Amino acid sequence: MTRIPEKLYGIIGHPLGHTMSPALHNWGFERCGIAAAYMAFPTPPEKLADFIAAFRTLPLSGASVTIPHKETVMPLLDGITPLAQTVGAVNTLFWDKGRLMGDNTDITGFLSPLRQHADRIGSALVLGAGGAAKAVLAGLRELGVADVGIANRSQERAVAVAEPFGATVVPWEERTAVKADLIINSTPLGMSGDKVEETPCPQAAFAGRSGIAYDLVYNPLRTRFLAEAEAAGWQTLDGLHMFAAQGMEQFRIWTGVDLPLEDVRERIRSILSL
Repeated sequence: MTRIPEKLYGIIGHPLGHTMSPALHNWGFERCGIAAAYMAFPTPPEKLADFIAAFRTLPLSGASVTIPHKETVMPLLDGITPLAQTVGAVNTLFWDKGRLMGDNTDITGFLSPLRQHADRIGSALVLGAGGAAKAVLAGLRELGVADVGIANRSQERAVAVAEPFGATVVPWEERTAVKADLIINSTPLGMSGDKVEETPCPQAAFAGRSGIAYDLVYNPLRTRFLAEAEAAGWQTLDGLHMFAAQGMEQFRIWTGVDLPLEDVRERIRSILSL
């Protein structure tokens, strides 16, 4: 029996052709018998303010926020949770007593597969300096990783992101010289579409040593970044780990219901393999 949606959720970002969020949340609503629907709302940067204004008048109950709006959406909201304030980025919108609030579930997602490897990670290198990188830096601090570097094509941007977390800025051209135990790709390089053949890390960075390579890109699951790391003998973590865990936390914020992590991962994996 088809349920008529009583609540509407969605995701805002640009572009959104790669997103699996509608598949995840609509499956969750159906599984839990919740009369709700989740849609993609492609939102170019110049339309963000208009969308948030419409959000307040349309019957939208919550939303995910992705590239490139995780920071620019913040001043358009009524409030930010302490966690999102610490990170300096928002990936979740929800209502609290009539106020449109911003939260961040990316830290939860990012740390999900790493906690079991904490004793192996003494140093880390973060590639990219967007909203996701801020969550990564906050997560690494929570994990207790003392030696953290960040490299970005715009060094000015890297400095601004690194400073609140005490991270070291590495010039983009020197990123392959950093001998980190963990290398994280927080850029969109490798994502389905125009960037699928790209990687933020030359293969030489993995040569002659071992470590963990973690790509936040989840579509496709097997990026060039991960393939080259694995070929060099590194352990790899794909972006489905983070995507599933952060999506589960969003679902909990909106509905109060906990989805099983492995079921979420299997659901998205099955769609990506079609």
